[in-house]
Amino acid sequence: MIFLRSLLFALIQAIFTPFFSLVSLLTFPFHPMTRYRVISQWARIMVDLVGKICGVKYRVEGLENIPDHPCVVLSNHQSAWETMAFQVILPPQVWVLKRELLKIPFFGWGLAMTSPIAIDREEGRAALKQLIEQGKDRLEKGFFVIVFPEGTRMAPEETAPFRIGGAWLATHTKAPVLPVAHNAGYLWGKNAFIKKPGTITVSIGKPVDTSGMKPNDLNSKVEHWIREEMSRIGKP
Repeated sequence: MIFLRSLLFALIQAIFTPFFSLVSLLTFPFHPMTRYRVISQWARIMVDLVGKICGVKYRVEGLENIPDHPCVVLSNHQSAWETMAFQVILPPQVWVLKRELLKIPFFGWGLAMTSPIAIDREEGRAALKQLIEQGKDRLEKGFFVIVFPEGTRMAPEETAPFRIGGAWLATHTKAPVLPVAHNAGYLWGKNAFIKKPGTITVSIGKPVDTSGMKPNDLNSKVEHWIREEMSRIGKP
């Protein structure tokens, strides 16, 4: 039954995504915030569908910690689920992502309309400069900036050192950091076809004031909180 439910969700997603991507391209003339509000409906629909079809539910702790002004969000990364669910849980946002994702037919085209910060990690300091310039621009336009400092999706039991980019952006723009931890990978694994039923926990920590902090110190502080919170949350 889990296989059939996962298959049904995959089929609906495969049919609906190209159509919605074409709709997303039509938003090009509009303001970035208007484009986001239209395009993010795709994520809302997918989160709703995977909940109804596959039984992948979620609950959120710490909603009261979300500030009423833009900030940098640092989160662990385990699956595709959180990239969609954050659009439901958090205010309007943009993502720091790999430039090659924009080349994916249909999905990448729609993604490009959301004003992402698409970087080439091999460019080193040039990528950090781009991150600060574009990150500052997005924050000033009212967007939260989502960063997955692990750099790629990790299995729940695996870890990777946090990259410095998100902390670098926060300290150089003096934007607060909102730490987020979750356990989505147990139900929707990396590149996994099967979506297991259960309830994902998303924990939102208190904003971290980055004033006077060095990027490395901020990075270590947030990484420690996320690791501890992941351990506390455990499995769904």
